[in-house]
Amino acid sequence: MRAVLDYCSGGTTRRVPAGTLIIHEGQTTGHLYVLIDGQFDVVKGDTVVASLTEPGAVLGEMSVLLEQPHTATVRATTDSTIYEFGDAASFLREHPAVALLIARLLAQRLNVATSYLADIKRQYADHGNHLAMVGDLLESMVNQPSSKVSPGSDRQPDPRM
Repeated sequence: MRAVLDYCSGGTTRRVPAGTLIIHEGQTTGHLYVLIDGQFDVVKGDTVVASLTEPGAVLGEMSVLLEQPHTATVRATTDSTIYEFGDAASFLREHPAVALLIARLLAQRLNVATSYLADIKRQYADHGNHLAMVGDLLESMVNQPSSKVSPGSDRQPDPRM
């Protein structure tokens, strides 16, 4: 994800002390963050689900793309530096290459999750316990109804904005 850094010149550089929460689960900010250096933990409920250290790692993308509240809390675990974009949707429209990089990252995450769930399904299909429900979960992931998307163009502004 280091390639994202090439597009961040318009962002606000921000120093973040260790322990600072930059994203709060359940809140909506419309902000996008890109890691320059340091480390952040992604926390869902009370569980750390990821630690991010790679320069160019993007934070807050799911909330921006889904137009929903943040799905996790993000906390600096070391003194860190980030780029902050207050209007993430505009930033992504102005930098479609970043949007494509994020789409690839999200597709990669989905592929890993789907592969993992498929493996669990194979292992526990005949057990009849709660792990056997993984098949239902996989099917619901694949058959999610899409929300209406009307992206507009450079000549026609996006009606949602």
